[in-house]
Amino acid sequence: MIPATSALLSLLVLKLLDKERRSHIDDFNCDDALGLWAGPTRGKAGPSILTFFAQEQKSQVLCYANANLTREDQPGEVLQFVEFWRDLTGRNPQWLYFDSRLTTYAELSRLTEQQIWFVTIRRRGVGLLRRLAALPQSVWQQAVIDIPKRRHQRIWYVDERVTLPDYPGEARQVAVKGLGREQTTLFLSNNFATTPRQLVTEYARRNGVEDALGSSVNFFHLDCLASEVRLNADLDTVLTVLAHGCYRWLANQLHGFGQAKPKRVYRKFVETPGTVEIQRGRRIVVSFDRRAHNPILREAQLDQDCPPIPWLANHRVQFVYT
Repeated sequence: MIPATSALLSLLVLKLLDKERRSHIDDFNCDDALGLWAGPTRGKAGPSILTFFAQEQKSQVLCYANANLTREDQPGEVLQFVEFWRDLTGRNPQWLYFDSRLTTYAELSRLTEQQIWFVTIRRRGVGLLRRLAALPQSVWQQAVIDIPKRRHQRIWYVDERVTLPDYPGEARQVAVKGLGREQTTLFLSNNFATTPRQLVTEYARRNGVEDALGSSVNFFHLDCLASEVRLNADLDTVLTVLAHGCYRWLANQLHGFGQAKPKRVYRKFVETPGTVEIQRGRRIVVSFDRRAHNPILREAQLDQDCPPIPWLANHRVQFVYT
C-alpha cells in the first residue's frame, strides 16, 4: 500500500508538472525522480461540478477553494469564505469582489451587517435597461479608467441608490456604459464613499481570478477532475490551490519573475536536467546541468537553511550548479 502522505504528494506532483491533459501523464510512469519524491498513483476524469474559488488580490494567490458544494449551498459559500478568512487572519476581509450569480441579496445584507464592503454585478432586467435607456444624456457623467493597456478607458456612468428584494435599506448601483459591452453594466455595492471610477477599477481586477483559473485548467488540468464524488473532486481542487501557491511562492523567490505564470516558471526553472544523488549524512544533492537561468536560481538560494523533509526520511536537499 502506498502511504497516505506519498499518495497525496504524488497527486500534487502531477499538478506541478507541465502536462495539460491527464491522459499524457503516463509519460512520467518510469521517471525515477518523481518516484523518489512521492511514489506513483493515477486518477481518472469525472464530470463537471460546482466549485468556489477565491483569490487574494495583492499576492494573486488562490487562497480558498471548495468543490464539495451543491446548488443549495452556493448562496452561503461567500460567508463560509468570510469565516475562513477571519479564522486565518483574525479579521474580516475588507473588500469582496464577485460575480452576480454567486449569492443572493439576502446574503449581501449579511455582509453589510458585518461591515464588509462588496462590489458585484447586478443582473440586467428588461425593465432596468429600459429605464436607463430613457435617462437624458445630461445625467451620465464621464470618467477615465487609466489602467495600462486597457482598451476601453473612457466610460459614462450614473450613480444612484436602489432598493433590492430581501436587502434592508438601500444599496448603491452604478450603471456604466463604455466598457466594451453592448448593454449597460450594473455595479452593486454597499460602499457609498468610494468613487464610481474606483469601484469599476477595483472590480476589473477580478479578472485576475479568471486568469488564475485559466492557468489551473491549462497547466494544472483542473478541468480533468479525479472522481465523480464531490469529496474526491474537492481534494483535487484543493491540491490545485496548493500547486498554484507553490508556483506563486517560487516565482516570488526568483528575481524578475514575480508576475510569471506557472507555465513560464516551469519551462525556465523546474524543467531542468541534472542528477540526483542520495548521500550519507541524510543529504540529497541535486546537481543542475549548465543553463542560462542557473544564476537566478543560485541567487535565490532556495536550499539555504533547508529543513529536513519528513517524507524523505528527514533528508535535507542541497543544490549544486555546474
